[in-house]
Amino acid sequence: MIYFKKLRWKNFLSTGNVFTEIDLASKDTTLIVGQNGAGKSTILDALTFGLFGKPFRKINKPQLVNSITQKNCVVEIEFSIGSKEYKIVRGIKPSVFEVYLNGNLLNQNAEMKDYQELLEKQIIKVNQKSFSQVVVLGSATFQPFMQLSSGQRREIIEDLLDLQIFTVMNSILKDKVLTNSENIYEVTSNKKLVNSKIELTKNHLQELQNNNNKLAVEKEKIIKETDKKIKELSGKMKKIDEQIENCRSQIGDNESVSKKLEKLSKLRHQIEAKMAILNQDVDFFNNHENCPTCKQHIEQSFRDKTIEEKTSQIKETEEGLKLLSVEYDTANNRLKQIMNMNSDIQKYEMERVEYRTTTTSLLKYIEQLKNEIENLKNKNDVVDVKIIDYEKELEVLETKYNQLSEEKDVLAAATILLKDTGIKSKIIRQYIPVINKLINKYLSSMDFFVSFELDENFNETIKSRYRDNFTYASFSEGEKQKIDLALLFTWRAIAKLRNSVSTNLLIMDEVFDSSLDQNATDYLMNIIRDIAKDNNIVIISHKEHMNEKFNNTIRFKKVKNFSTIE
Repeated sequence: MIYFKKLRWKNFLSTGNVFTEIDLASKDTTLIVGQNGAGKSTILDALTFGLFGKPFRKINKPQLVNSITQKNCVVEIEFSIGSKEYKIVRGIKPSVFEVYLNGNLLNQNAEMKDYQELLEKQIIKVNQKSFSQVVVLGSATFQPFMQLSSGQRREIIEDLLDLQIFTVMNSILKDKVLTNSENIYEVTSNKKLVNSKIELTKNHLQELQNNNNKLAVEKEKIIKETDKKIKELSGKMKKIDEQIENCRSQIGDNESVSKKLEKLSKLRHQIEAKMAILNQDVDFFNNHENCPTCKQHIEQSFRDKTIEEKTSQIKETEEGLKLLSVEYDTANNRLKQIMNMNSDIQKYEMERVEYRTTTTSLLKYIEQLKNEIENLKNKNDVVDVKIIDYEKELEVLETKYNQLSEEKDVLAAATILLKDTGIKSKIIRQYIPVINKLINKYLSSMDFFVSFELDENFNETIKSRYRDNFTYASFSEGEKQKIDLALLFTWRAIAKLRNSVSTNLLIMDEVFDSSLDQNATDYLMNIIRDIAKDNNIVIISHKEHMNEKFNNTIRFKKVKNFSTIE
């Protein structure tokens, strides 16, 4: 059983940089009240965010951080399971996810997804969907059991009845079935291959016995043809070597051209910089009659003379730059030619490697043929050693195939048992009458007299006292809520019975503020008092006048845009 003790949060939604703490286990019944927007329902989002990394309501994760403080959003949950004390710390900006057991931080080497899976599957043993059906009943984003698909309903029931082990077993079984099928396919293929080898070896040995000389002649012919191919390849490699040498002889100036191009580039930048300075000087004397520094007048004759000198220098520099550009283009074109030559050399060298590899393979092939010819000439008696080895190998494969076939039959039987229609269905079938009895009990306790039954596929049949058939959708909102509440109480009872998703905590958000009439509210309060004997019930409501019906009242209010407990 999960025994929730404390929940605290700060910088979460409308809460500021001071922890808001709720003692979940101190009172049997707690009423949380406050005006709209005061932060009453924050407890739902804080609890589910701390456990599952997602808020209860449809709120984007970045929006959980308080819009004013904009950092250090933290939720902490303390609970126990048996003698083990747990604490979860989860936060945003910075991102934090820590799980403590008896004060010691659990290993965080795994990725965030695997760490969350450890929490859900090995510690609390419940996912968010099932948790919401047993612990939390909200008015906003809560999706009642009756509005879930049949697959989602089955998932929740399996969690409640602690049937996940069969799902895990089925997953492991699927892997084993796949492995078995692969092994059978592999063994079957190997059997066919060994049989083919036996047949081929027999034919080959018979052919060797009858045609040794003929085979030797044929292999000699192949050797001659292969020698001819090697000579052709040698000629091609020699021609390629000549082409490579010719290309290399044409690019001997590679280094000098590169250095010259680099030198010309630097010189051109220097000349261009000099021209820029000269042009600035000409512009200065054209546009200034007085020195901007000392404020003295510059004589016109001096200005004219200086402009003339600078202009002359500019013309000379431009002529030099033109000559330099021509020489630079020439060197650059030469460098391009060299690069093209290098590309050709690389292409030739790749061809040469290809020819050399082919030649090496052909030489090895010739050596192999010569060895085969030698063996043929020296062989007097053919001993069927290979066939004996292959037959032994085939016997081993036959034994392995029989073992795998037996394993396949066992796995097939296990597959039938672990299907939804197998063991799980049988267990669910035993609990269906108990579930239906509890549902109708709670419906009667709320003065709602209908016959409500779930079948093995979790489809409902609802009949009135006059045996008229109804569907969940045909009822009023108040009647639907009674059904949702009856299912909630039933799931908690089943969870406690199975000790699966059993917990001391039940949070109900605005159930007294919605569609229930006064009589239904009174009936519901009686049920709450009854189950509160062994649980801690938290009710979120706008109805502050109900506080005398609860052992504890917590009032939320907004102070300077921050939610706080009054």
